[in-house]
Amino acid sequence: MSDALLRLQDVGLGRGTRRILDGVAFAVARGDLVAIMGPSGSGKTTILRTIAGLEPFERGEIVVDDVRLRGGAPAGMGTLRAIRRKVGMVFQFHHLFEHLSAIDNVCLAPVHALGIARPAAERRAHELFVALGVEHRAEAMPRHLSGGEAQRIAIARALAVDPPLLLMDEPTASLDPARRVELGELLCRLVAEGRTLVIATHDEEFARTWATRVLRVREGVVTERDNPGNNPGNKM
Repeated sequence: MSDALLRLQDVGLGRGTRRILDGVAFAVARGDLVAIMGPSGSGKTTILRTIAGLEPFERGEIVVDDVRLRGGAPAGMGTLRAIRRKVGMVFQFHHLFEHLSAIDNVCLAPVHALGIARPAAERRAHELFVALGVEHRAEAMPRHLSGGEAQRIAIARALAVDPPLLLMDEPTASLDPARRVELGELLCRLVAEGRTLVIATHDEEFARTWATRVLRVREGVVTERDNPGNNPGNKM
């Protein structure tokens, strides 16, 4: 796949005698919306965490654009900073800082990790809030946000440094059917704007409706690759 933004090759990770990931290998093209599916404990979330540089792995290699993570040795701070410019992650339970407003949550990494001036970070945050339909919640505290609003703020936070790759863990877990459709349309807009998305999900219907590709994971191994025959750009 010559236009791949993301490549995993022979990625392995164990905890004690248990193999969490066992030779995981796949590539994701720019502009793909890939769903990773499998039962609980199959390794879906761990795959996302290794890509984001949050989980060290024992063997293999992960390449995101021009940044390379290698198994068997901890990544240096320079590599971790580089990978976090390339990858944004939205966690299943959002993990917004409860003591910070929505806009402060989104500005935190650009200002404190990347040294972007606060006014520029706020402009970027407001642009994202408008695009995601939550501009009216910029000053709200996380406890006052609905589940769907918190998810969109978390997406804005992940996009605040303009990464080409967005990872999402179980994005439909707390959404009703109408909100699931809204999320699918939102993800399609992000793809149309040039993002590449990888989501871990149990939601078969959502994956087959919106994903361009579906990867099946069982016991830490990618065992199956489906093409649902859908193009997210045609869903709009």
